[in-house]
Amino acid sequence: MPYLSPISPGLSWYEDTAGPRPEYPALDGDKQADVVIIGGGFTGLSAAAHLAKAGTNVVLIEAHRFGDGASGRNGGQLGTGQRAWAEELEGEYGFTRAKALFDLAEDAKAHLLEFSATNDIDIDYMPGQMSVAHKPRYVDDYKAHAEIMANRFNYPHITFMDARETAERLGSTHYYGGTRDTGTGHIHPLKLVIGTARVAAAAGAQLFEKTQSTGITSQGGKVRVTTERGTITAQKCLIAVNAYGGKLEPISASHIMPIGSFIGATVPLGADSKVIPGGESVDDSRFVVRYFRKSRDGRLLFGGREIYAVNDPKDIHIHIRKQIAEIYPALKDVEITHGWGGYVGITVPRKPFVREVMPNVISVGGYSGHGVMLSNFFGKLYAETVAGNRDRLKLIEDLKIPPFPGGRRFRAPLLFLALNWFALRDRI
Repeated sequence: MPYLSPISPGLSWYEDTAGPRPEYPALDGDKQADVVIIGGGFTGLSAAAHLAKAGTNVVLIEAHRFGDGASGRNGGQLGTGQRAWAEELEGEYGFTRAKALFDLAEDAKAHLLEFSATNDIDIDYMPGQMSVAHKPRYVDDYKAHAEIMANRFNYPHITFMDARETAERLGSTHYYGGTRDTGTGHIHPLKLVIGTARVAAAAGAQLFEKTQSTGITSQGGKVRVTTERGTITAQKCLIAVNAYGGKLEPISASHIMPIGSFIGATVPLGADSKVIPGGESVDDSRFVVRYFRKSRDGRLLFGGREIYAVNDPKDIHIHIRKQIAEIYPALKDVEITHGWGGYVGITVPRKPFVREVMPNVISVGGYSGHGVMLSNFFGKLYAETVAGNRDRLKLIEDLKIPPFPGGRRFRAPLLFLALNWFALRDRI
């Protein structure tokens, strides 16, 4: 029987193609550590690997299996920069800080590729990403963005595409123009999860699956994380649960909201397919963004149906096929072999959330759909912080991230209404 995540719906193509997925034991008994990490996704596993390599005694617990949340089930696109365009950050924070945030993201991209290569993790990296406009009025913004990135932020890898070039590179006339970025690419995310866990364990990190935290306290210079079968006492704690925090810690919960995003994988389209002949990944200009790419074996992996509540969706295949057909009418009857979802954490301004939520306890998340490269790097930045250098993590800590309005009772319904309004705007 294929493995089905108990916290994320559907059967993942990544699960079927990742190769051996080692299981780690559950915690049984009390532990002492320098650092305790809650969450076995990209952020937590990366932090564990870097901490352990530096000689830190680290214990990591995951409520289910590593990668069961967004880290092992996402669209696999790296992107460039932060979630917001660099010129948007410049308007909010000024050029110096916007450039620093952009450079940090470029460091994140380089780190992910270097970490994978150095540790022999085959992540199925494929180069190239296109960002495309679903309305004519957005085309000029994409053209200006390419020029700004080259001339102002010293990033020459983005070029503008007119409607004709966009149609040729996509194999579809659905979009009006966009940009092509040759300085980034896309990966198989679950392979990265499995590989990072292997590196962390080999370095001496104590890794535990199927071990849910039941509480966190910080008092007298000690952090205690309780579980059903043991307590971990440490000097410091990293909360790296992102969208899956529930009621674990109230400050994180008020700033990070889970939304569901769902993906379908088709049968291989064949060598003669005109769909994305260059192999790039694609994202579009909708607020409820559609994102798609071809896998190494030629399947179309298509994501785009977002749900702003935590109930499992029904009939993932039907909804995904409908969206595929809008862009590629010839694929309206294509067989979809896998349909799955996961919950990503967003913040109000769609920027990452990093906060010391209690003494010696730092929470990291809210990547807002831009977490593949950022989350792995933020694990490294947390390890730097433990070693005494908080400068780079502080760039993210200082971002303005307000809580969601409405409090615990009303914030989910308010978000549902607001984001569905944005989805309606995408269509008109």
